[in-house]
Parts: sequence; structure tokens; C-alpha cells
Amino acid sequence: MQNNQGIIEEYEITPHTLMVAPLNYGSKIYARIIEMEDEFISPFKPLEIIKKSCEFFGSSYEGRRQGTRQLINITHKAPIAIDPTSSIFFFPTTSPLRPQCIWLSHEHVVAYDRLDPKHTTVTFRNKQTIDMEVSYSSFENQLHRTSFLKTKLIQRIEETKRKSFYLFNDASGAKASEVMSKYLPR
Repeated sequence: MQNNQGIIEEYEITPHTLMVAPLNYGSKIYARIIEMEDEFISPFKPLEIIKKSCEFFGSSYEGRRQGTRQLINITHKAPIAIDPTSSIFFFPTTSPLRPQCIWLSHEHVVAYDRLDPKHTTVTFRNKQTIDMEVSYSSFENQLHRTSFLKTKLIQRIEETKRKSFYLFNDASGAKASEVMSKYLPR
């Protein structure tokens, strides 16, 4: 893994982002951003990076949280669909308001193991492992909640596509506009 660890001013989460973790930087909390093949430091807190990324993809963090509540009825430690079209779903390891909260990409977690009662080792798609201060059961619960959110959202998108298909096509496969043209005067 390349390690540039430069401080960057601007950052939006991408499909390559694995994790956004807090980093004590003097008296402030910065974000340590780990991507598939790179690593950065941002002067913003992890939650600020998550919020900014939601806005970059056309929604507010609060809007995404409300969407999670509406779809799967989760209000605490809610997973967030930052950009569902790019399969960017992140989940927090603890309350997002706590300074030690780490945000993880659901897409990039390939394995996780109990290290001890309060720690879990997470393996990402790029084979990198990180030990986290989160219990195995809590981590697993967050991973499952995110899977549920992703499934429900994909179901809604597919349902909308099906409805659109039937709206614009009749049973014979002719487009609605073609059917309508039979009745228009020539």
C-alpha cells in the first residue's frame, strides 16, 4: 500500500474508500482516510467527512439518516447510504457523535474476527487488517444492519424500475407512445 499520508483539504468518499477513522492531531481530531491503495489525513473530523460526502452525492447526512430510519427503522448508530448508485454504504462503530467513532465501508469488509471481548480484527478487500476497539457482536450487528439497508434500498430501486417498465410498455411490448399513435388523427 502506498502511503502518502499528506494532509488534504478536500475529500469526498469514493468507491475506493475503506475507512474514515479519528486521528488525534495535537489537541484536535482529524480524519485518517484509508483507501484501497492510499492513505490521507484530513483536518476535518470523520463525521464531517461523512456529512460532506452525503452532500457531494446530492443529499444531507440528516436526509440519509431519515432514509435509513424509514427503510429499516434504525435510529441509533445508523448505517448511511452515502451513494447507493455506486454502492457506497458506510456504518459507524459507535455513536457518530463520539470522538472515537470509526466509519467503515460495507463493500470492502471481507472478514472480521474476535480479538478479545472488546476488540475485533477487520480484514478489507485489499487484504489490509485493522484491530478496532469494538466488540465482535457489535461489529457484526452493524455489518448486518448495513446489509439490510442495502437490500431494502436495492429492492425499492428495482421495484421502481419495474413500475416504470410497465408504465411505458404494454403487455405486447409496444411502447405506450406507439399505442397512443394508433388513436391520433393522421
